[in-house]
Amino acid sequence: MDKLEREVMQVSKEIAVKFIESQRISPSNFEEIFPSIYRVVMETALKGRERLDGIEGDAE
Repeated sequence: MDKLEREVMQVSKEIAVKFIESQRISPSNFEEIFPSIYRVVMETALKGRERLDGIEGDAE
């Protein structure tokens, strides 16, 4: 697991915990919901990385 995957996993876990604490989801449907949270966080992180790569490429 690379650094990005570890960070995405950590952020996804924290989001899921907040949803459970706020009773938006229950622990019983965590398995059903977590993959969706993880996917959205990963897609967002990858888009952010692409933007940063584009900005750095423009500066050269």
